[in-house]
Amino acid sequence: MTPVANSRLPHLLERRETDLLDQWARAQLAGAASRPSVLSDSEARDQSREFLGLLRHAAARGPLDSINGPAWQAVRDGLAEISRTRAAKGLSASETATFVFSLKQPLFNALREECGSDAAGLADEIWRASLLLDRLGLYTTEVYQKGREELIARQQEEMLELSTPVVKLWDGILALPMIGTLDSARTQVVMESLLQRIVETGAEVAIIDITGVPTVDTLVAQHLIKTITAARLMGAECIISGIRPQIAATIVHLGVDLSSVITKANLADAFAVALSRVGLVVRPAAARP
Repeated sequence: MTPVANSRLPHLLERRETDLLDQWARAQLAGAASRPSVLSDSEARDQSREFLGLLRHAAARGPLDSINGPAWQAVRDGLAEISRTRAAKGLSASETATFVFSLKQPLFNALREECGSDAAGLADEIWRASLLLDRLGLYTTEVYQKGREELIARQQEEMLELSTPVVKLWDGILALPMIGTLDSARTQVVMESLLQRIVETGAEVAIIDITGVPTVDTLVAQHLIKTITAARLMGAECIISGIRPQIAATIVHLGVDLSSVITKANLADAFAVALSRVGLVVRPAAARP
């Protein structure tokens, strides 16, 4: 089944591309497919021209009842780029899909003129064109949603990295202040960040401060133990600070064994221990005469 033998649409797109582009541009300006404050008229027209060219090329070579074949690859790639561009400019998924749907009216008008008094042929052509544009419009929504999900995931990773900074307190001493709830994903980021900094600085002691961790359950304790074990394998000793009375009671109640780990109530005490581990002490400065 070839598209040329079964539909007038490929010939129509080729002969009336300029006229369709003009009508489509006006339809976008009059409807919801355009937002001049974020997407200029020239940008919208350039995207429309590019899409029409790709559509004409694919319709002449591929079946019109599916957009999944190789003949439609360029169209899919073009729509993906348009979706990413519009998403970056703040346009919504519905606004991006309307970009495609707004082509229906100009295309239907052209088909009506092309078919003339052939009512059955006109109905078939309109139905075929409508299904094609619906598939293309829904494809833009899928691409848009996938792009947004990738962006959100990337932002979450960046937030995790920012929320777990590894600070160099002194030569050979690192501190990892933790704030918020610990889960498997965040623990993995914590472990990677800490191990990387241990390699970079050659630190001998790492202080893990959990003052900002609201609760400690069995899972959180297991995550801490894994991080401490990994740091020890890299040659660094870990000290846990920020053990509040409520957290201490919870750890005992859960039966979590932290006997092999140095724990302190606050960061200052942990830092003093860390200094002693690297052969340093803090003394009061001599009084001025």
